[in-house]
Amino acid sequence: MGTAGATDAAAPRGLGLSLLWSELRVLFGRRRTWALLLALAAIPVLIAVAVRLSSAVPAGRGPAFLDRISQNGLFVAFTAMLVSVPLFLPLTVGVVAGDTIAGEANLGTLRYLLVAPAGRVRLLLVKYAGALAFCLAAPLTVGLAGAAIGAALFPVGPVTLLSGDVIEPPQAALRILLIAAYLAVSLAGLSAVGLFLSTLTVVPVGAMAATVVVSVVSQVLDQLPQLEWLHPWLFSHYWLGFGDLLRQPLLWDSFTGNALLQAGYVAVFGALAYGRFVTKDILS
Repeated sequence: MGTAGATDAAAPRGLGLSLLWSELRVLFGRRRTWALLLALAAIPVLIAVAVRLSSAVPAGRGPAFLDRISQNGLFVAFTAMLVSVPLFLPLTVGVVAGDTIAGEANLGTLRYLLVAPAGRVRLLLVKYAGALAFCLAAPLTVGLAGAAIGAALFPVGPVTLLSGDVIEPPQAALRILLIAAYLAVSLAGLSAVGLFLSTLTVVPVGAMAATVVVSVVSQVLDQLPQLEWLHPWLFSHYWLGFGDLLRQPLLWDSFTGNALLQAGYVAVFGALAYGRFVTKDILS
């Protein structure tokens, strides 16, 4: 009996891991996903080439760190991630999250996935896990591409942080990874919103567009001083707070506040997605 019970308990876990691996393989095997990642990788390349071909950038002009790129190529990564936050990262995440459920429904494969012993809850979790994987891959792509092209076109040396302290390139590379993790957490809430919107329609383009619109609306509201009371509750409020990771010692206040806020959005919109998906008539 004990052996049989253990086998029965391991079966759902094995099925869940199999579904997750299949989802990740399909997601990162699509040409569209690679096109999105290549588009993100092109952002630091364009920034680096523009700085390389131009004269000296006046201090205080353009995005933060832009005037430091010619002295240290690692700043390409920091600048590119900062530039990508308002539009490019939410746009690509909106495409992936909006396609999670609606894409399967549009292709007619959703009912076959549910006929298999996957279950709606497990399938929903697997789809969201795939979207989270892209949330991590997207800023990592920007950061790593920025560091690579920066090292290729400019000298690389010690990095001066916002606090005035100087760190060596290996430590700076660690900061790039930490910022990528920060941005991945930042995009988790938007991804949950996209998952919920994806359960509302069988037209993936509609869910993608709606997710991107929600991102834009959140950022616009965050800029209105009349709605200052609302700002801490907007999922985009902490998106640019990763400057704390460029200080010595590291400040984790923004990271913690951001993680708690995104966890709230994941809980709320995950519950809404669950409520919609488990009651949705799919098999008829």
